[in-house]
Amino acid sequence: MTTASSPAWTPSPAGVGVHATARIRAAFNGRLTTLPLLRSDGPFHLRQLRPHGTQARVCVIGAMSAPLGGDRLAIDVTAEAHADLSITTATATIALRGPTTDHATYDVNLTAADHAAVHWLPQPLISTHNSNLHQTYTVNLAPTARLVLREEQILGRAAEPPGRLATRLTVRRDGSPLLDQHSVYGPSAPGWDGPAVLGNYRVTGQILIVDPLFATTPPTPQVLGDNPAKGQGTLVPLAGPAVLITAIAPTAARLRHMLDNAAGPLTKPFAGT
Repeated sequence: MTTASSPAWTPSPAGVGVHATARIRAAFNGRLTTLPLLRSDGPFHLRQLRPHGTQARVCVIGAMSAPLGGDRLAIDVTAEAHADLSITTATATIALRGPTTDHATYDVNLTAADHAAVHWLPQPLISTHNSNLHQTYTVNLAPTARLVLREEQILGRAAEPPGRLATRLTVRRDGSPLLDQHSVYGPSAPGWDGPAVLGNYRVTGQILIVDPLFATTPPTPQVLGDNPAKGQGTLVPLAGPAVLITAIAPTAARLRHMLDNAAGPLTKPFAGT
């Protein structure tokens, strides 16, 4: 395994904000998944965890407050053929205003080759008052690759309005579009807190599961939650083959419970979930 850190983060041309890209590459050696590349950068410190069977596991640890306004941050992940990789974060990601009102970007790029599996399972993202974050997920999957991707957003801390949070999830499988989803919350996003979107809820999230097995045995659509006060959600099969589980809830713990309960039966073939 090659473990490296950049000599120093790169400031933006205007002198405000951090430019940093952390990189992970996983490979299968015939017995288990190894990590030929584990490159930390800027606020991202990558730590290899104890493997789970043949699966390699990585934790992203925040080495400084980020993302702040003006930051340009990215994580690039590649799982080579037959590799099985799980990535999590040590704590929640907190979007803060920082020294400038310019938006921050946080881009996650995931690539999985044939028969590879990628599990992106971070802790929640918290959008704080006056923050401005653009987060993107760009996923490219081979036809036989598998994916479990979880994202959770907490809009504002206790008794605090959120900042502006724009997220985009783009997934391509075998070069063809599988999902392209764009959401915006907070100031300048009309209707985000209306009854057709979040209403009084301030915690939302989803799990996307892509598995070739769904081509022959697609999951049954479901409505999640029998008590609206405790959260609501849906489980919807996608053409691809994939399933998207989406939920809103009053607390982060309740959201995680709803998502995990719905996803659990569908991820049993995936090691380490």
